[in-house]
Amino acid sequence: MGRGIMATQIPPREIPDAPKVGMVSLGCPKALVDSERILTRLRADGYAMSADYAGADVVLVNTCGFLDSAKEESLAAIGEAMAENGRVIVTGCMGNEADAIRARFPQVLAVTGAHQYEAVVEAVHEAAPPGMGPYIDLIPQAEPGDVKLTPRHYSYLKISEGCNHACAFCIIPSLRGKLASRRIDAVLREAEKLVAAGTRELLVISQDTSAYGVDVRHEERMWKGNPVRTHMTDLARELGKLRTPDGQTPWVRLHYVYPYPHVDAVIPLMAEGLVTPYLDIPFQHASPTVLRAMKRPANEAKVLERIKAWREICPDIAIRSSFVVGFPGETEADFEYLLEWLEEAQLDRVGAFRFEPVAGAAANDLPDQVPEAVKEDRYARLMEKTEAISAAKLAAKIGRTIPVIIDEVGEADEDGDIGATARSQADAPEIDGAVYLRDVPASLKSGDFVHVLIEDADAHDLYGVIVN
Repeated sequence: MGRGIMATQIPPREIPDAPKVGMVSLGCPKALVDSERILTRLRADGYAMSADYAGADVVLVNTCGFLDSAKEESLAAIGEAMAENGRVIVTGCMGNEADAIRARFPQVLAVTGAHQYEAVVEAVHEAAPPGMGPYIDLIPQAEPGDVKLTPRHYSYLKISEGCNHACAFCIIPSLRGKLASRRIDAVLREAEKLVAAGTRELLVISQDTSAYGVDVRHEERMWKGNPVRTHMTDLARELGKLRTPDGQTPWVRLHYVYPYPHVDAVIPLMAEGLVTPYLDIPFQHASPTVLRAMKRPANEAKVLERIKAWREICPDIAIRSSFVVGFPGETEADFEYLLEWLEEAQLDRVGAFRFEPVAGAAANDLPDQVPEAVKEDRYARLMEKTEAISAAKLAAKIGRTIPVIIDEVGEADEDGDIGATARSQADAPEIDGAVYLRDVPASLKSGDFVHVLIEDADAHDLYGVIVN
């Protein structure tokens, strides 16, 4: 054997396991979007996600602080995370009450406020430092895409933060600040990316979608070679131009739309099929007296006229809203006014809340607080009224063929039949009804658009079968 340099056996480089982050996300869809952004950033920094407390190096609890009951739910979630893991970072709307959180849980690692993404990420870095180096410190590629906490086929599209209203029952401005609109080109770029990655339904959200761009005086930005205003109608029109990879028009659903005059301009886009014929409008009440006490617009008669005009332009438009019963000073006459208004408005989807004092809200100091028993009675009567309206509206769809989006496909039963859960254009995910399908093909999958013959209905849901 000739002499030479002996080869040295170099052991394989061992890549350390990525630190794992767990997440508990509470509250509204806007908070869910915040959670998605935080996790996307953390994954870009080399973190992995944990599905349970035991496997997490640190747990994030994204809290809700809108109602006292929501705060209690948030505190309970923090307590559970502390008991199960012990290394907890708190963020979200209740993060503004850091002293109260630390008084209950002095061992939490950090507390940050709503949409303070950088502060959350910095706290995670300190609690569980990310592995650094060229092997693991990589920016994620387009595939598999950003972290999503929603099913692949629908995505929330947040267009702004904060709110300029001063409603007496609400503390959102103190939690999230004044209106701050995102650049419209950035919003459209995000929407385009989501649709290209498989999103079939975009749910546009903010605290006040109709006010989008007011803070920046509806400035123009260039998009696809053309100037586009930072305005709800321009945004809706551009979103209506998006197409899925297979050439279909994704659903574009507008949430939290205050009925400003320019909302009228969106209805023709719905009639043209560019925007989903659905408006989520937070009316809250109908009595002018109560609306004034709430510090909200009180011209309910004009709203009824506009709803009628919208339905003339787009007969299939679905309108959902939420109402507060038992607001301080609400009389029986005010409540009866609301019931009569609902009978005339014939809203498609209605949610209701019993008034609940929220720390920091102006309504807490109003006179003539409504007794709890009266709130319960009014809530029950309102739900009875709206369920009857909903049942009649859904019964009228029996025999019609309507488009739906598939949310979930079940397993075959003992006879080999497969069922599926879908939604019509009148149904937003998790808050409205569903369309239950029988005898669907095994090839059907979540996110598919199909046409369905409606065979039956109840007060909230539809039942049908796919037609070719």
